[in-house]
Amino acid sequence: MLKETLPELFERDLQKLLTELNLYRDEANLWQLRPGIANSAGNLCLHVLGNLNHFIGAALGHTGYIRYREDEFSLKNIPRQDLVINIGNCLLIVRTTLEKLSAEDLEKDFPLEKNGRIVPTGHMLIHLLAHLSYHLGQINYHRRLVENDH
Repeated sequence: MLKETLPELFERDLQKLLTELNLYRDEANLWQLRPGIANSAGNLCLHVLGNLNHFIGAALGHTGYIRYREDEFSLKNIPRQDLVINIGNCLLIVRTTLEKLSAEDLEKDFPLEKNGRIVPTGHMLIHLLAHLSYHLGQINYHRRLVENDH
């Protein structure tokens, strides 16, 4: 069941990320901060993409992706269209990589440590999906806050 469900859920949430970014009426608001809000939607988007490209693309799909995690939070004012393209590319990598995994692969150890532990690949993929969903919710709240959408 997990083999069929995970690709569907990653696709759903990456598509929702596209929708959220496109709902910003003012593109500049993607990069706005407010008191008590440490990360902009743009930086959260970069972070989610870096995370998925690293842990799914590079670790499982052998894409050769090199992660620069600091850039995910320090880069600013990247055009929305570039973010949209990067989400589409990430979605393709995630879909292609997950489709190649067998149910047995999900039981094998994930090739990288996460928080000092080796966990099964299925466990790590659930963690990555939860991470994506968490930040997707933050982006939704960020958009409504900076654009006064109540």
